[in-house]
Amino acid sequence: MNLEKLVTEARNPDTINIDNQSSLEIIELINQEDQKVAMAIRNILPDIAKVVDYIVEALQSGGRLFYLGAGTSGRIGILDASECPPTYGTDPELVQGLIAGGAQAILRAVEGAEDSDTLAAEDLKSKQLSPLDIVIGIAASGRTPYVIGGLRYAKSMGCKTVSLTCSPDSEMSKVADHSLTVVTGPEVIMGSTRMKAGTAQKMVLNMLTTATMINLGKVYSNLMVDVQATNLKLKERAKRIVILATGADHKEAEEALNAAGGLVKLAIIMILAGVCAEDASQLLETGNGFVAKALALGDCKTN
Repeated sequence: MNLEKLVTEARNPDTINIDNQSSLEIIELINQEDQKVAMAIRNILPDIAKVVDYIVEALQSGGRLFYLGAGTSGRIGILDASECPPTYGTDPELVQGLIAGGAQAILRAVEGAEDSDTLAAEDLKSKQLSPLDIVIGIAASGRTPYVIGGLRYAKSMGCKTVSLTCSPDSEMSKVADHSLTVVTGPEVIMGSTRMKAGTAQKMVLNMLTTATMINLGKVYSNLMVDVQATNLKLKERAKRIVILATGADHKEAEEALNAAGGLVKLAIIMILAGVCAEDASQLLETGNGFVAKALALGDCKTN
């Protein structure tokens, strides 16, 4: 495997004596290393933006976004995918995370699953992978067979493919159409890539899906107007979003939400454009789901 050649497997010279430090000194060292993550990501922001555009194009064309990973990387992909429906009202099928070893590997490691270069293809086949879909492989080392096999299968199906790694010149970056390489350096504890590498992966996925959802019209100003109010906290958040977007009082926001069937976008348009739910729905449809465009069409009153 030549692990010694991987940046993520190198020994960190700044934490050699971490086992002799106090608790405060240990977490100070961890914090110092964590601060390097954001700067490493900053170095590839233009590349991340390109991937956002790829994802938007795929989703607008009727495709889906798939994350592939093993261990920590797989769990981070699943986490990001699972947060899209409640936050942005997306269909659970739109963004999906696949992990080596299947669902059981989310909670407990499935030994050997990541070493198979055919399992990911089988997982993607079970999802009826289409050329319209985009597949992002995630692995700190960039050499995980499960992910590499999945990327190769996706390419054979005509899908756009992307690699997200923390090791330069990785095998995954050579296989994928587009590569995102966040060089976070040696971990605080040698090889514990759930730390800086994992943090980098989570931050990049946050950027990818957040920027994508903004480009799909699921955000108005900086408010998540497609939030799904599935519990008491989210119902209150929905009301607050309507209030912040329109300047309405609590009662007016609640009444608008009720008339809109709980849909925040419609409630906002109803209040600002002074229209009924049916007309607000028509404006939103004409505006391709963007609140700002719908309001412009409705000649709305301003805050």
